[in-house]
Amino acid sequence: MARTNPLALGRDLAIDLGTANTLIYARGQGVVLNEPSVVAIDITDGRPVAVGLEAKRMMGRTPGRIKTIRPLKDGVIADFEVCEKMLRFFIQKVHASRWSKPRMVICVPSGITGVEQRAVQDAAEYAGARKPVHIIEEPMAAAIGSDMPVHEPSGNMIVDIGGGTTEVAVISLGGIVTAQSVRVAGDELDEAITQYVKKEFSLAIGDRTAEEIKIHMGSAWPLDEELTADVRGRDLISGLPRTVPLTTEQVREALAEPVSAIVDSVKTTLDKTPPELAADIMHQGIMLTGGGALLAGLERRMGHETGMPINVAPEPLLSVVIGSGRALENIDAMRGLMSLGGDD
Repeated sequence: MARTNPLALGRDLAIDLGTANTLIYARGQGVVLNEPSVVAIDITDGRPVAVGLEAKRMMGRTPGRIKTIRPLKDGVIADFEVCEKMLRFFIQKVHASRWSKPRMVICVPSGITGVEQRAVQDAAEYAGARKPVHIIEEPMAAAIGSDMPVHEPSGNMIVDIGGGTTEVAVISLGGIVTAQSVRVAGDELDEAITQYVKKEFSLAIGDRTAEEIKIHMGSAWPLDEELTADVRGRDLISGLPRTVPLTTEQVREALAEPVSAIVDSVKTTLDKTPPELAADIMHQGIMLTGGGALLAGLERRMGHETGMPINVAPEPLLSVVIGSGRALENIDAMRGLMSLGGDD
C-alpha cells in the first residue's frame, strides 16, 4: 500500500466504497488506501475495535463480545452507522488535515435507488466530506479506469464484477446507453462454495476459507491441469474438525449457477444494445474488470457464450478507483459524468 505523505496530500479524495474492499485515491498521489470493508465492533459499547485488514483477520475468530461486520451488502449500505465509522477511520488515515474537509467523488452501482444513493452521500458527509459529494456510477468509473474511450461516439462495453454486484454497461459519448446491475458477484461465488461443501460433504466452512478456495481453485472453464486440495472444516454430524479432498472440477460445479447468472446479464445487456453500438462492441470487444475478472477461465467462458472478443483490464481490482480518481483530477471536464448530492 502506498505510504501517505501529509505534506503532499491534496484536499480531494475519490472513494470506491466496495462491498468487499474500500479503495481511496488522493488527488495528485494515486491510490493511497486499499483495505477490506470490514469493521470489528465491541457490542458492549459499540466502539470499533479494528477496521479494514486487521478486522478481516478477526472474521470467524472473535469472542462473544466482539462482532465483525461488513457494513455494505450487494453494493449498498446495509449498516449506516458502522459504514460511517469505517469511512471516517479510512478518511482520517489518508487525509492529513483535521480542519479542512476534502472534496469527494464516490462510486455507486448503476442500479442504485435514490434512497440508497442519499445514504452513501450522507455517510460521506458525516465522515467528514465537503458538500456536495460527487457521485459517479461504477461502470463509468471502471470504463475510465480501464482506458476505454468513453467520450467517443462508439460502443464500449464494460463488465465490472465486484464483491456485491456485477455491473454491465454500454457507454457511448460520455453516457451510459444501457446498463444492468445484478446482485450476483464475488460474495455469491463464496456462498455457492460454502453451500456445495455443506451439501456434498456435510462440512461447514467459514467465509474466509470459501474465499481462499475461490481464489486458488475457482474456474469458469475447464483447466489445462485439474487440481485437488484438502479443505478443513467442521463436520456437521459429529461436530468435530475434518478434512476433505476437493477438486477444481467440483469447485467449478459449485460456481456454475452464479457464473451463469453473470454471463446471462451480459447477454441481456447485449440484447438491449442498439445495432450500431453492438457492431462497435463486436470490433472492440468486451472489457472485464473487478475482482471477479480474475476468476480463471471467465474470459474464455464469456467469449464462448457471447461470440465477442473479451479483454481483461490491466489492473482489474483498481479500475473503479483509478477511474474515479481521473474524474476527480479533471472534475470540471468530467462534471457531466457525475451527479451531485445537495446544491453545488
